[in-house]
Amino acid sequence: MNLEIQELVNKGEMLPLMEEFYTIQGEGYFKGTAAYFVRIGGCDVGCHWCDVKESWNANLHPPTETDKIVANAKKYSDTIVVTGGEPLTWDMTLLTTKLKAEGLQTHIETSGAYKLTGVWDWICLSPKKMKLPTEEVYAEADELKMIIYNKDDFRFAEEQAAKVNKDCILYLQPEWSKRDKVVPEIVDYVMKNPKWKVSLQTHKYLNIP
Repeated sequence: MNLEIQELVNKGEMLPLMEEFYTIQGEGYFKGTAAYFVRIGGCDVGCHWCDVKESWNANLHPPTETDKIVANAKKYSDTIVVTGGEPLTWDMTLLTTKLKAEGLQTHIETSGAYKLTGVWDWICLSPKKMKLPTEEVYAEADELKMIIYNKDDFRFAEEQAAKVNKDCILYLQPEWSKRDKVVPEIVDYVMKNPKWKVSLQTHKYLNIP
């Protein structure tokens, strides 16, 4: 990436776009609703069970003009979900400003590991042990989505739930490869601790992106 393009990426005028697609939101509060997903490349959080590891290296994904991303998004849906990778690796201010100018709803799925930028109608915070969220994003999160891979993740989930605002909706979601083992554990945990809800990756059951 040459210096001129790197400067545009640093400003958020271009972003490393991995993929964009119109589908059904499969997880969390908005599951079952149509949305346009914008997947931004770049992540150094490093979850060993990540199902989109190809998103980690931002250099593999073409720097794309923010205006082009917005123009594509508005053709498909009123709800735009920005995900990654870790989208907050980059400054989201310009992208969300332009999406909002088109009257679109802006949602983000983030680990919260970097400074919160952008104007968001919905923030899905999914903290990771390797790189914890900023204090700011805890206060702003609309939903907390904790991925359950092993029994220690329940402890971590409670630790994270204690940090979010009182209106944040709490979800436990099985890591896909461990679902047969951890789903019964999650069901039992939620029944004993009903402040939590179960989130499933329903798009995978529906066999859609």
